Amino acid sequence: MKHLIIGNGIAGINAAKTIREMDESARITMVSDEKFPPYSRPMISHVLDGSQPLEKLPLFSRDIYEDLKISPVLGQRVTGLDIDARSVELGDGKRIDFDRLLIASGADARKVKARGTELENIFYMRTETHVRQQLAAIAKGVKQALVLGGGLVGFKAAHGLLKRGIPVTMLITSDYPLAMQVDEIAGLMILDELKKHGLRVKVGVSVTAFDGDKQVKQAVLNTGERLDCDLVIAGKGVVPSLDFIPRDRMDIDLGIIVDDSLMSSVSGIYAAGDVAESIDIVRQIRWINAIWPEAAVQGRIAGFNMAGRKVRYPGSLGRNVMRVYDLDVMTIGLANPEESQGFETIRNGGAGQGYYRSLMFQDDILMGAVLINRIEQGGTLRSLIENQIPVRVPRASLAAPGFNFKRL
Repeated sequence: MKHLIIGNGIAGINAAKTIREMDESARITMVSDEKFPPYSRPMISHVLDGSQPLEKLPLFSRDIYEDLKISPVLGQRVTGLDIDARSVELGDGKRIDFDRLLIASGADARKVKARGTELENIFYMRTETHVRQQLAAIAKGVKQALVLGGGLVGFKAAHGLLKRGIPVTMLITSDYPLAMQVDEIAGLMILDELKKHGLRVKVGVSVTAFDGDKQVKQAVLNTGERLDCDLVIAGKGVVPSLDFIPRDRMDIDLGIIVDDSLMSSVSGIYAAGDVAESIDIVRQIRWINAIWPEAAVQGRIAGFNMAGRKVRYPGSLGRNVMRVYDLDVMTIGLANPEESQGFETIRNGGAGQGYYRSLMFQDDILMGAVLINRIEQGGTLRSLIENQIPVRVPRASLAAPGFNFKRL
């Protein structure tokens, strides 16, 4: 059996490991547009802030391909998929055929829509190559940096630069940071925390152009304001890397639509990680929760199914745990629903109280949670959400930070 895996991130390598566990004689080929062996993408921000060296990025020894008997094809992007011929075409024109295919090509950084993005020292923050380029620029000296985006990537980039002593301004189009993950109360608490630690943050603004001779020197905002900068990091989200797939031959929405075996609409072709659109446990609709833990699980389940062992994927659950200076922040499930969706929201704490809890219910089912500090019971909340367990205790007490979950 010839297995081809596109992508050598955590989803791809977990699939390869699982296939090899199940079938010692299987032929496994792995294609990646990066030249590096599998590495920890979440660790990139720690390399930027200087707390970890580049040498800590690899997930495994250099012998991982040899140990798993994988034929690696590195530094080559897949440019085409021929479903009828069961083959893919690479950027250099070569073709690789397969019996079963896993598309774990990940996601590409969302491009900034502004004039002048071709100027030097404008970076994204997605890959090891990106962070190496940023470190090289920082080594030459940076006087003023801009970070575009108020999500987790934007915060980590801003924190890393500030930790290196570089003045940083964050530009956020929404009214507060992490607007996709938290509600307004939590977002404003986080905003205050960022400002308290020396980050200049401008909300409700976006960049329309960059100016400079060869290297970026200024950013022009939609307000007309000009900001001096000699380094820019954009963290405006990601888009699934699917440009090589014939959309008339495979069911694709934002990502590749998969069933509970992670197989696409084409028999024998699977998807995992940031490209896979599966059922969201809370929303009960197709969704992409592009987070590392889900990619890891999806890769393993896809590997089992590719190797012939039927394993069901129950669906994904969005969640994040992060530390924003002195705030521990945890979000689980549907953490920021629209008012029109009719959820009952129970809140406790808030600005000035040192903690905050927001729990979203639909009937007796906990659908989402936002916790700031006092997050030690977050695992129990996640279990309630993930398993859709009815909660029949007074909800106001459930939101209290000292609630004894043994009562459940």
